[in-house]
Amino acid sequence: MLDKLEHGHVHIAAFGRVSVGKSSLLNALLGKQRFRTSPLHGETKRSELTAWESYNDGGVYLIDTPGINEIEGKDREKMAHDVASRVDLVLFIVDGDITDTESAALRTLANQQRPILLILNKSDRYSQHDIDRLLKSLEKQTRSIIEPQNIILCAAQPAAQKVITINEQNEEVETIRQLSADVTKLRHRLWDIIEKEGKTLAALNASLFADNLNEQVTRSIITTRKTLAEKVVRTYCISKGVAVALNPLPVADLVAAVIIDAAMILHLSRVYNLPITRREAQSLVQVIAAQMLALMGTVWVVNLISSALKASTGGLSTAITGGAQGAVAYYSTYVVGQVAERYLAQGKAWGDGGPKQVVREILDNLNKESILRQARGDILSHLKANPKT
Repeated sequence: MLDKLEHGHVHIAAFGRVSVGKSSLLNALLGKQRFRTSPLHGETKRSELTAWESYNDGGVYLIDTPGINEIEGKDREKMAHDVASRVDLVLFIVDGDITDTESAALRTLANQQRPILLILNKSDRYSQHDIDRLLKSLEKQTRSIIEPQNIILCAAQPAAQKVITINEQNEEVETIRQLSADVTKLRHRLWDIIEKEGKTLAALNASLFADNLNEQVTRSIITTRKTLAEKVVRTYCISKGVAVALNPLPVADLVAAVIIDAAMILHLSRVYNLPITRREAQSLVQVIAAQMLALMGTVWVVNLISSALKASTGGLSTAITGGAQGAVAYYSTYVVGQVAERYLAQGKAWGDGGPKQVVREILDNLNKESILRQARGDILSHLKANPKT
């Protein structure tokens, strides 16, 4: 795109259903057989590009694309739309009244904010009366998308005509006459647009392309960070669950919980490229824990009871209570991780509702039983894989 913009190149792409004459039309503009044509459906298998050398200043390229209604051709249609996002001008070609498939595709292309010329190809097959009716229908159906002056008649590959003459012997002689392509109006309209708006179109397209690319990159970064954050949270959930399950000392359990949660938040802050200090991480844990305690105090009661039970039995009930307490610890860290991730994803901001609203939304959208089952499974798998832990 940068190279195209630097050299002032203009790209024009032809779109349409199978066999409406896209390749023939581009060949007629070029004045030579550059794009492959065939009586078979779907001859164009991939997008092709060639320079339109007959244009005075050069630097104009024509692009042929596969038919938008190819059977089992969703990938080809997607490719055609991808090309549309990079071209400066679209030739949408039909050979009759516009179909539902064409109408949907046309609106999809229009949403990409590219100028569109609607070409009624094979116009030689219609009477003047039928052409007038077709033009009225096309104008009506594309009123909000295409200006009337941008609906153009063409005959890229006119049908051969049968000509009967009388010879000197007064006999009828039948011959076949092949008419020349009629794309003069389209050629002049394209040249007019290119001369007046070519550089502007190229610059506008580059800007739109850059915006689209930026959105794609942003979405990719968000997805990658989200995926990495989920792995980080789960890793710390397992670490905390195992540490709490195996440690018979209640005070140590609580200290370990705070340390692990704070370490997880520090790790998440690096994932989101928003570094925070250890003190900030600990403060964030305290804020989240306070809101969790207000909204789900019973979980913390179970946690404290399990810790007390461990201490009072001298560790004899660790096998019974450790797994349950570890699962609860896993769950609490999971909630802390989800809340912290939301806070960081929003640029270290809670939003209008504050931390309480964020914690409430996270809790409301979590399936506690499912997470606890996963917690027990993860802890058990870790212990089996690391028997000396």
